[in-house]
Amino acid sequence: MPVEAIVTLVIAALIIAAAALGLLRVIFHLRAVSKTLGALDGGVQVIVQKTATVPSVVGSVNSSLAPVRAFAESI
Repeated sequence: MPVEAIVTLVIAALIIAAAALGLLRVIFHLRAVSKTLGALDGGVQVIVQKTATVPSVVGSVNSSLAPVRAFAESI
């Protein structure tokens, strides 16, 4: 095998190894970002629950205050 062919194969192997190493680093960074986003999403869900509106309670409060409203309208 000529020397040029061996040099070409070695250079190609080095380029492929560098690309593979770069892709592995990207994979590890994406995993870390995925874990961080999972934790962030969990925190956002807690905030959503703690700051939820009260439409389910409003109906029962309005029905409880119906006699007060009727009395106020009669005045």
